[in-house]
Amino acid sequence: MTQLNDTLARPLRDLRISVLDRCNLRCTYCMPEESLHARGVFLRPHYLLSDGEIELLVRVFARLGVHKVRLTGGEPLLRPGFVELVGRIASVEGVTDLALTTNAVLLPRHAAALKEAGLGRITVSLDSLDEQVFRKMAGNRGSVQEVFDGIRAAEEAGFAKLKINTVVQRDINDHTLMDLVSYFRNTGHTVRLIEFMDVGNVNHWDRKLVVPSADLLKMIHDRWPLMPVAKQPLGETARRYAFSDGAGEIGFISSITEPFCGDCSRARVTAEGLFYSCLFSAKGTVLRDKIREGMGEDELVEVIRGLWSKRADRYSELRNHLPQRQPHVEMYRMGG
Repeated sequence: MTQLNDTLARPLRDLRISVLDRCNLRCTYCMPEESLHARGVFLRPHYLLSDGEIELLVRVFARLGVHKVRLTGGEPLLRPGFVELVGRIASVEGVTDLALTTNAVLLPRHAAALKEAGLGRITVSLDSLDEQVFRKMAGNRGSVQEVFDGIRAAEEAGFAKLKINTVVQRDINDHTLMDLVSYFRNTGHTVRLIEFMDVGNVNHWDRKLVVPSADLLKMIHDRWPLMPVAKQPLGETARRYAFSDGAGEIGFISSITEPFCGDCSRARVTAEGLFYSCLFSAKGTVLRDKIREGMGEDELVEVIRGLWSKRADRYSELRNHLPQRQPHVEMYRMGG
């Protein structure tokens, strides 16, 4: 199979699919409560991609070089029959790395079945161990204990190495990070500190709330010396560091201060079947309707080939040169 590159010679290797736009939390940087003005804001079931349509698209992307698939939301575990969907995707030829991003609240019900179905990795969102801070950032829903219960269930199911994603906001949760990092040292899990990003249009993004990863790196290094991890995979979103005392790793995702557009290999499909070539896109290409109108796998392969070969997105690298903030698709429609 010939490698498919975009206009900047970036290969197509990763696919992120949002399977649902609903969530049981209301995180302020993704789906703030006040942004949901009325009932009906979420997609009705008919507009969501079906399990068969998602499997078809995974096969299409796999034929074009994708081997890593991440299932996102909303909260994916709210989707009925999600475990069965995982099993279908895990069986697609060419998919060697199947991952899930979740808030972990529902993991105690599903972790063992997900492992058996073929899920390979889990990323858990956890912004603070401080209950008050957690509740504030989660829209007064959920609890730290519920996330811990989910992490424990994942461990018991055999997911030994989780990624813990933490969105950092100045004067909101940055003062609680050292406790979180300390807690997960020596657990086998990797905390990844994410700069607050201007994804979507309703999360009240303000550059003043961004804590540069360089500042966090220094703060943590001063407490627990760190060493860069050598030979990090091409296209990796996080810069990885190992604790010098052997207590594991930590990662920094720095889209604002240190953009990584140059080797981005990720395509995204929303819950309603729109293809986006960038997390910060404003417009997508409808794939769902093409499928429902009878377009077959071979034709879809050519559609995606054409879209990726024309891709030139590099928003994070251009952000500082734009006259004003650009409109983007909402995070809970796109996934992370």
